[in-house]
Order: sequence, then C-alpha cells, then structure tokens
Amino acid sequence: MIINPLDNVEIREDGHKYARRDIAEGENVIKYGMPIGHATRAIAAGEHVHVHNLKTNLGEVLEYRYEPEFSDVTPVAPPTVRAYRHADGRVGIRNDLWVIPLVGCVNRLAERLAQAVGGLALTHPYGCSQMGADHEMTANMLAAFVRHPNAGGVLVVALGCENNTLESFKARLGDFSGLNVRFLKAQDPGDEYEKGLALLAELDAARPKERVEVPASELVVGLKCGGSDGFSGLTANPLVGRFSDWLVARGGSTVLTEVPEMFGAETLLMKRCRTRSVFDKCVKMINDFKDYYTAHHQVCYENPSPGNKAGGISTLEDKSLGCVQKGGSSPVEDVLLYGDHVKAHGLSLMTGPGNDLVASTVLAAAGAHLILFTTGRGTPFGCVVPTLKVATNDTLARNKPNWIDWNAMSNPDVDQFAAKILRVASGEELAKNELNGAQGIAIFKNGVTL
Repeated sequence: MIINPLDNVEIREDGHKYARRDIAEGENVIKYGMPIGHATRAIAAGEHVHVHNLKTNLGEVLEYRYEPEFSDVTPVAPPTVRAYRHADGRVGIRNDLWVIPLVGCVNRLAERLAQAVGGLALTHPYGCSQMGADHEMTANMLAAFVRHPNAGGVLVVALGCENNTLESFKARLGDFSGLNVRFLKAQDPGDEYEKGLALLAELDAARPKERVEVPASELVVGLKCGGSDGFSGLTANPLVGRFSDWLVARGGSTVLTEVPEMFGAETLLMKRCRTRSVFDKCVKMINDFKDYYTAHHQVCYENPSPGNKAGGISTLEDKSLGCVQKGGSSPVEDVLLYGDHVKAHGLSLMTGPGNDLVASTVLAAAGAHLILFTTGRGTPFGCVVPTLKVATNDTLARNKPNWIDWNAMSNPDVDQFAAKILRVASGEELAKNELNGAQGIAIFKNGVTL
C-alpha cells in the first residue's frame, strides 16, 4: 500500500514499511508525504525499513510561524439522539450514579457504596500528601467529574482529615445548587456505609427520569489512540478523523489530546488554527510539554512503545503523523489546558499525555460524553464514559470481539460508523468497556508525594 505518491516506502500486510526505491544514508524516509526520520545507512529497494536503519529527526523546543491553511466545514443539519436533559440544561448520554472519593483512603467505601446501587466509583490514590500543582490538578479533576452530564447523581465522599477537604472542595465547585449532588464525611456518622446508602437513595430519586430528543450538535466526543500499529494511520485513525469532521459539520464538538503524539506532526495542526491566538496557545502547549520532558531529564522523541514497534511504527514522527489523523481536517477552534472544559463547538486540542488512562480521563473531565479509542494491538481499558474501541486490523477484531466495538479495516464507511456512535449515545447499545465493567479514571501527577 502506498499512502502518498511522495512516499519512498510502502506498507505491506504486516503493517511494516519497505523501501520503494534505494534510499541513501542520511536521506529522509517519507511516509504520509512527510519525513518520519532519516536512514542511518543505505537502504536497498524492497528492504525492510524500521528501527534498525531509521532514526528520528526530532529535537527539542522549536520556533513556529503562523501560516494558516484550512477550509471551513460546510454546515449540515444534525440528526437527533435520545439523551438525558438536566435541570440546568446539561445533556448526558448516561444517567449513572457516581461515587467520587476526595482522597484514596475512602476508595473501598466508595466502591462498596457504588456496587450496592449499580453505580460507578471513581477511585484514585490522591487527595492527600500532595502539594502545589498536583493538589490543584486532583481537586480540579474531581470537581469536573461532579459536573459531568453523564452522571445523573453524584455522591462525594470525604474522609475528614485530608488536604482536599470537603469544605475547600465545595468552594471549588462554586454554585452547585443546580447539581444532583450529596456529600458524605466518613469520619462523622456512626455508620458511614448506611449514611452513604441513604444519600444515594436521595440521588437516585432526583435523577432525570427519561431520555428526550436532543440534537447531535450537543455531543462532545473525545479522540484517543492506544496500542497503535502500522495500520493505525491507514484505517482507524482516518475513520475517526472523518467522523470528527462529520460531527463538527453538524455542530458538535470533538477533542484531541496526547500532546507527545503530536510531536513531529504539530505543524499540520498549527496550520489549521482558526486564529493567531489559538495558534499561540497551540505553540505553548507543544513547547510546554517538551519542557516538561526536559525538566525531568528525558528526551521528547522516544515515544513509540515496544508494542508500537512490533506493529510497524519506527519513530515518533511515524506515530504522530498517523495519530493526528484522528482530528480530521476541520479548523482548530480552541486549545485547552489540563482540567479545562470544552467551550467551543468544533475541534479543540487539549493538554494531556499519551498515557491511555490519564489521557482518556482528561477527555472525559473536559466534558466528552464518549471516547473513540483506536487500537491496533488491543486493550480492555475503558474510561468512566463509554469508550468505543476501533480496531485498525481484521486480526485484532477477530481475536478480541469482547474488546472491539468497530473494525475500521473491514468497514471504513463514516455514515455507518456515525450511526453506531449515535446508537451508543442514545443508549440503544453499550460500548464493550461498559459491558465488561472496565470503567475508571487516572489523574496526572508531576511532583512529590509527602
């Protein structure tokens, strides 16, 4: 398979790259019409091109110029989905009861309470022994989930002596009078479990009662990949990108994160930034994440995992040029910080790492109703919101039908894919992660633990 006429490599059935012609030592290897690194020795026509003879071109922080190059999406009338409309106007595609612990010490209590009512416990190890930015990130993430529209009701469980105190958390929430939320401080009642059950009964009674018709323009969809292979940039990621454009054209919103997996392809996104202000935020997002790597004495271009390499991905450019295809071709309307909430209709970029659990949590906290998760190697992971796994190849889809929701290799039709997503949003179908009970969160951590 030849992706772009400019390419000097082709992709074969194993997902790996092979030289279309002789490539000289030091010459750029071209895939997707872009350099993905340079040859470390002469490569003969037909020879396997991979980590043994290919090296990244990437370095550290770069200078960028705003040279916009994008086309506006032609608006299309949105279809409807059946969702839950909250009293404050928010729209959710699920009506879950969530139990959110403010500190890891009460994780087991949160799990017991959630299990008793068929709810979800958003457990994590933090909320105490953290300082500065880490404490703020934890508290802001948890506050974002209290406000998430997929939760029909939320029980916040504190211990009573943690840094993330119940009093400070309520202040962080601001006006929560329009939310269906209750609070439990475990150290106060004689039987915290029975008290928690009573509060959950109140939350259950106050949940929205039924789904109503809402336009699909209300949907926010997160875009993520994990366990990528040589077909990710050829099948699943382009399909998700076409869906992103499909939803944006209908007034909806998509969010792309995994900043390290933009390295090497970031200029393609920068050219699509709607304004100079959005471009400046995009440059800062990229360079700040590179600074984060160097501050920890790590290089910013050694990203492909052993599984990525086994699947045919050789360099970070190789991976990134495939990854950014999940963002389609729509203009970039906004760039969000970690913990921000989606504000603009259309495509937004978001600060977050490549780690599957943390990046998916960032997307969900930003307001994503569901996440489209492309994978070539396969993973059972799921976030607290529906996490649809999109296989890049037939072998994975055939071997792991209990993990995979869609096979992009055998069915690349975006309209059929969109119909599947709308059925999941309407509750007519569940994502495989929901059926498997694979639902959780993971919060980013940077500093010390006391």
